Amino acid sequence: MAYETIKYEIADQILTITLNRPEKLNACNALMEREVVDAFDCADRDNDILAIIVTGQGRGFCAGADLSLGADTFDRDVRRGPVKRLPDGKVDYSDPMVSDGGGKIAMRIFRCLKPVIAAVNGAAVGMGATMQLPMDIRIASQAARFGFVFSQRGLVPEGASSWFLPRVVGIAQALDWSLTGRVFTAEEALAGRLVSKIVPPDQLLPTARALAREIADKTAPVSITIIRQMMWRMLGADDPMEAHKIESRGMYSRGRSADAKEGVMAFLEKRPAVFKDRVPADLPDYFPWWTEREYK
Repeated sequence: MAYETIKYEIADQILTITLNRPEKLNACNALMEREVVDAFDCADRDNDILAIIVTGQGRGFCAGADLSLGADTFDRDVRRGPVKRLPDGKVDYSDPMVSDGGGKIAMRIFRCLKPVIAAVNGAAVGMGATMQLPMDIRIASQAARFGFVFSQRGLVPEGASSWFLPRVVGIAQALDWSLTGRVFTAEEALAGRLVSKIVPPDQLLPTARALAREIADKTAPVSITIIRQMMWRMLGADDPMEAHKIESRGMYSRGRSADAKEGVMAFLEKRPAVFKDRVPADLPDYFPWWTEREYK
C-alpha cells in the first residue's frame, strides 16, 4: 500500500498499521485521517488478514491533532471552508463538513471486521487516546502516556469517546480523566482499566504480535467478527432479549458451519483446529444485523 502518513505491513496474516509522522509524534492531520480509514477499508476486504495491530513510529503513539494551524486548528470554517447554513442563518449540523475527524477514525475502527490490538508505545493524547477506545485490546509500553485533554484546550471530547470511554472504564473514571484533562501514566491507565497490560518498550510489539498470533492460530475468524460486534452492540441494548435474539441467530448459523464441526472434532481428537471460513467472504446472511429496522 502506498501511504504517506502510515505504514501498512502484513506478515503471517497479521496487519500492522503504524502511524508514521515521528517528527510530529504522529500527530494526526487530514491526510492521516483519510489514510487510516482507507487502511481499515482495505483490511476488511482482505480475507487473509486475521488480526490488526495499531502502533506509532518513534517516541509517540499519536500526540493528538496536528496543531500547525495554531489558534485556528479546530476552527472548521477556516480549515475546511464555511459549513452550510439554514435559512435562519443557524449552522446546518447535518453538513458532513461538521463531522469531526477523530470520530471518523473511531467509527471506522468500531465497524472493523477484524480484531484490533492497540500497541501504545508513547504519548497518546486527544485523538491518540480516543482512537484506541474502539480497539478490542490495548497494551501499553512503560513509556506510554495518555490524556483526554479536551477540557484544557477549550474543547469537548471527540472520537465518539463520550460513548466509548464510560463503557470501557466506567463513568467515574471517564469523568475524572475528561474533566481534569490531565496526562497520566501507563500505570494509571492500567489501574483505570484503559489498558490490559504494561510491558517494557522492547517487548511491546512482540507482546502484541504474540496475542494477535494466538487469535489468528486458535480461533475461527468468522466467529471473532461476530463476537466483536455482539459485544460492542449489546452495550447499547436495553434488554437481554436483544442479546438472546442475535445469539440465537449466531448459534444457528455457526452451529451448521464447517468451522463448528471442525472445532468440535479438533477438541475431541486433541489436535489444533484448522478453521477455513474467512472474513468477509463467509460471513452469515444476517450480518450486519444492526442495520435492520427490527429483528425478524
